[in-house]
Amino acid sequence: MIEVAAAISGVIHRWEDFVIISLLLILNGVVGFWQEHKADNAIDLLKQKMALNARVLRDGQWTQKPARELVPGDVVRVRSGDVVPADLKLLEGEYLQVDESALTGESLPVEKKSDGIAYSGSVIQKGEMNALVVATGMNTYFGATTKLVAEIRTRSHFQKAVLNIGNYLIVLAGCIVAIVLVVEELFRHTPFLETLQFALVLIVAAIPAALPAVMSVSMAVGATKLAKKGAIVSKLVSIEEMAGMDILCSDKTGTITQNKLKLSELVPFGDFKENDLLIYGSLASREEDNDPIDNAILQKAKETESLEDKIKTYKVDKFTPFDPVIKHTEATVKGPEGEFKIAKGAPQVILGMSSNKEEIRQKVEEKVNSMASKGYRALGVCVEEERKYRFAGLFGLYDPPHEDSAETIKTANSLNVDVKMVTGDHLSIAKEIASQVGLGTNIVTADDFVEKSDSEAQEIVEKADGFAQVFPEHKYKIVELLQKKEHIVGMTGDGVNDVPALKMADAGIAVAGATDAAKSAADIVFTISGLSTIINAIKESRKIFQRMKSYAIYRIAETVRVLFFIATAIIVFNFYPVTAIMIVLLAILNDAPIMAIAYDNVRYSQVPEEWNMREVVRMSTFLGIIGVIVSFAIYYIGARILYLSPGVLQSFIFLKLAVAGHLTIFIARNRGHFWSPPPGKLLFWAAVVTKVLATLVAVYGFYISPIGWKLAGFIWIYALAAFVITDFMKVKLYEIMDRRE
Repeated sequence: MIEVAAAISGVIHRWEDFVIISLLLILNGVVGFWQEHKADNAIDLLKQKMALNARVLRDGQWTQKPARELVPGDVVRVRSGDVVPADLKLLEGEYLQVDESALTGESLPVEKKSDGIAYSGSVIQKGEMNALVVATGMNTYFGATTKLVAEIRTRSHFQKAVLNIGNYLIVLAGCIVAIVLVVEELFRHTPFLETLQFALVLIVAAIPAALPAVMSVSMAVGATKLAKKGAIVSKLVSIEEMAGMDILCSDKTGTITQNKLKLSELVPFGDFKENDLLIYGSLASREEDNDPIDNAILQKAKETESLEDKIKTYKVDKFTPFDPVIKHTEATVKGPEGEFKIAKGAPQVILGMSSNKEEIRQKVEEKVNSMASKGYRALGVCVEEERKYRFAGLFGLYDPPHEDSAETIKTANSLNVDVKMVTGDHLSIAKEIASQVGLGTNIVTADDFVEKSDSEAQEIVEKADGFAQVFPEHKYKIVELLQKKEHIVGMTGDGVNDVPALKMADAGIAVAGATDAAKSAADIVFTISGLSTIINAIKESRKIFQRMKSYAIYRIAETVRVLFFIATAIIVFNFYPVTAIMIVLLAILNDAPIMAIAYDNVRYSQVPEEWNMREVVRMSTFLGIIGVIVSFAIYYIGARILYLSPGVLQSFIFLKLAVAGHLTIFIARNRGHFWSPPPGKLLFWAAVVTKVLATLVAVYGFYISPIGWKLAGFIWIYALAAFVITDFMKVKLYEIMDRRE
């Protein structure tokens, strides 16, 4: 609309207005472009940090490399949970079950074997194979893998609310300007084009032109801060969801605990010995997979004297990696005794596979419960003898809690976020770990709520302090039930089977070491293990929400103040208090410092944030009306006491509107007094610089009537006095609103 106003200035031969408005338009465009460029750079940096990695064979060694560095001819290993990094020709391994739904829309997984092609961007659901890279990047069959990752600029509920505010202000401005046009055209017979030019720039003053830039810069700055603290935001809008999160469902392993398993106990059964268990456990493990359980067993075997040489007498012919559905790994081994199979996995699964299960069931369960009471995770091993599996024994693995887990959970509770632990481990283990980190004792299993009615299940899940013996599909159900109780839910996950729950959650969080599939589905990806990163994310997101709310209050208040004051002055007093050029100057000078709100110093809320529209409208309307009253008072002083000429009076009012407008943001930025906490340095100095510029324009009269330093000094004293009084009135109004609520 500024462009139209500039064009009309040319049509009616007001060349001075045309030149000034055009220059201001160019300046506004440059500032807007710079801010958007800055936000885009931050987003691009986050995308680079989210880039996929691949296990590639280079110089005879398996190493982790960014997927973008792969070239045709590379040999890579893919397994369950990986996003396929390039078009691959499958080489060694039994089979892969591949989800190609992100590429083809086909929901059923596809089975692929040697010589088959796995396409870039698909997700490995089951299996593990070596493969040859045949195409990369845009040369792949389906193009870049970015189709898998959700669009980073998706609008959230909060953004929609703020955009609705913008639409409301435009409609309000349109109605008031229409009244001004009718009065001027029908009753005062002012030339239509002159009135239209002024009306257009008046609408410009009311439109929140900085809205998109403030949003993108605020969230990009917040996301960059989070990335430095180990939380990479893959979807910027998720920051706002984190601000409102009141329940966090946290994985035990790797988040509450360290995910550094130690083999603490060996329990052989029958005539098996401890060394036998270590040999069989090592053969059913793969070092290159970097699995924490496998690493703990292999490390213990290396530390045991003379065992390494004995393990080398065996050769693994076939290996089936761990599958979260069947909950075990399997290896076909050739050794001095001939060919046999080894299975390693959940005790109840391994026991069920064993031919001697009935005679040892009670003893196994007692041992598992004994380990669980100490916080140990039990792992079973069985060995094939005469084509039947025989239970060989148990491993007791201990994953200690992070040193700061208990303190972090206490901090989360102080922020009114209820932490619920989620684990597939035995109930006794879950209760022991929960007691160590200060969670409650009400730990339930999946069986306690899965078969219940929705209303019963919702009550059970809401009151639970944690969940044990859950499968990935139960996580989805937990999130769904909590959301039905109107909670904003965060969920952590790391595996391909966690993807539905991560997508379902309001804030899906992929923990450190998560699979590519989990990272792609998550809103936030952790690079550091532990709960403390989540707390940082909650605090930062609430700060961002606070800044956005401050902007909304400021923007509505400014529109009410400027629009109602100017329109009322025209309609009632038949006086244009400012010129079209002044309005454009006000719009640009007021929007320039508001960009710095992304860097403002704010306190995070101690409760989850929510969009309280009633409070925002009440406060902004109050500030706007006070602004109108104060503006008419300065008009009265200038016209009736100082007897200023019309041109000088307009410059006098312009400076008051400019100085007071910048001060309004300091009032709107928090519920307390403007000094608690003090504004950020960038916001403060941006406001000071623009106020000084407005003062110089008014004092020396750049394309407006000069007012001199004496009148300018009076305006500053008047505006600052009104600012302090209004700030105290704001604090009182918040106290009244809080009491009523």
